[in-house]
Amino acid sequence: MNFSELMTTLQAWIFETIVQPAMFYLGLGEFVEDSFEGVEWFIFGVLQLIVLFIILRPLESLIPVQKIENRYARWNDFIYTALHRLGAFSILIFFVLDPLLDKLTAVLHFEGVNPLNLENMWSGFLTYPALLFFAYLVVLDFFDYWYHRAEHQFDWWWGLHSLHHSQRDMNLWSDNRNHLLDDFLRDVYMGVIAIVIGVQPGQYVMLVMASQMLQSLQHANIRVHFGKIGEYFLVSPRFHRTHHAIGIGHETKGKGTLGGHNFAVLFPIWDVMFGTAYFSKEFALTGIRDQLPAPEGCSREYGTGFWSQQWLGLKRMCGLQK
Repeated sequence: MNFSELMTTLQAWIFETIVQPAMFYLGLGEFVEDSFEGVEWFIFGVLQLIVLFIILRPLESLIPVQKIENRYARWNDFIYTALHRLGAFSILIFFVLDPLLDKLTAVLHFEGVNPLNLENMWSGFLTYPALLFFAYLVVLDFFDYWYHRAEHQFDWWWGLHSLHHSQRDMNLWSDNRNHLLDDFLRDVYMGVIAIVIGVQPGQYVMLVMASQMLQSLQHANIRVHFGKIGEYFLVSPRFHRTHHAIGIGHETKGKGTLGGHNFAVLFPIWDVMFGTAYFSKEFALTGIRDQLPAPEGCSREYGTGFWSQQWLGLKRMCGLQK
């Protein structure tokens, strides 16, 4: 039995033994078919957590950028990672949007308007599935770049996103340290784009998984970069750490930027093209200037636990938290 067959067998067993009976017991039978795909998301999420811990956690001990001062903060970040990697948001949003956009597509077809679909743009995509997968990844990353820049541009949005940047002890679990409302908005945004360009549910799971694994690497507390040339092709831990740097990355207003540098999620080409790239050779300290004691900052409170961080984020968004 190969890996694919093993995963399919495990997915079917979990679905038939646990998920399907639970769905019918809770009166959610109409969603049973969609929940089968959710099981796949869950399995791959568990695999992600295992792989990340086995590979990145030892590297953080061997070649750390800094000593982790607050170990509780790292465990708190793990809660965020587990919540997101096990499919709590993305797959739900995708399946909610899918039928809605199917209806919209039918209406557009009736009016003679055909939504963009990458498979229809070049027949070679059907011959080379790996190339189509990469094309999806590039298109989604382009839109993700602009979403990220918007998070830094608008005050109310930064009120939510600043939670992500408030981690002074950035680590492999910090990628998902986000406000839930911000994640909801992003998942709706990315889900709509994925469906419009023709991404299928099974493909979407793998695309999100690939992106998440790379983003965990970027946030890891490891002294790693990809060399003079490689830094231009894939976002490295050093490149992204510059984005999180106090007074260097997200807090500067360089020429032609929207409040900082290195907004690319996977491919630095977007930062290069739109003038926001900053290739520093330093591994800077991370955080937000206003976390620092006066006179450097105003010692703003971002919360120490999951729920306090979520509550304070809403207050910052509404201008009630200084």
